[in-house]
Amino acid sequence: MTILSVRQKKIIDFIEKWFAEYDYAPSVRDIQIGCEISSTSVVQYNLEKLKKIGILKNHSEVSRSLRLTQHNSQLPKYGTNNLNHNITEIFSVPMLGTISAGEPFPLPDEESWSEIYSKEHIELPQSIAGNSSNIYALKVKGKSMIDALISDGDLVIMQHTKIVSNGQMAAVRIIKDNTTTLKNYFQKGNNVRLEPANKDFRPILLESKDVEIIGKVKAVWRMLK
Repeated sequence: MTILSVRQKKIIDFIEKWFAEYDYAPSVRDIQIGCEISSTSVVQYNLEKLKKIGILKNHSEVSRSLRLTQHNSQLPKYGTNNLNHNITEIFSVPMLGTISAGEPFPLPDEESWSEIYSKEHIELPQSIAGNSSNIYALKVKGKSMIDALISDGDLVIMQHTKIVSNGQMAAVRIIKDNTTTLKNYFQKGNNVRLEPANKDFRPILLESKDVEIIGKVKAVWRMLK
């Protein structure tokens, strides 16, 4: 028997009430706000689950095309006991590319974060990234951060931001080369030092005008072989 989570039932209730009031489908952002969910990625993950079990359907090339296939009275049971609330929440994070001293990855514009549906996503427990918004994942290429326990092939879970504190690990773009790299970020006056976590690598010294911060590291995710 299909058991819906409390969150999934809440999303279905919201969609049904939205249709009754407006006679068209809510957007992912509408559902996020209306159901008080931490991010659009969490909403999208649950919508995909509901589509897989046949409760929702939509047209991939048409906006606001969500449709309920069943009324509330026909829906599967959902958990309301304490055990259900202790289930680890899983959500989908977009994979945007590789971080190294190489080609920049395709970071979305500020206005387009709610519409990120790239071809590849990874599923993570919410405890890995917390409740932050604008979360994405990058695959690490290289060994310059191994003393920070980040190895070649690991995934770093990033939050899109333009500001980080001194000493914080960040993804930055070196403007003059149009390349990206993952380093510990330090700024003093008009100078920036990008510090590796590997004694075999030298720091990168630049003027602050030549460096653009594009994200900070929230967590590291390693797939064991």
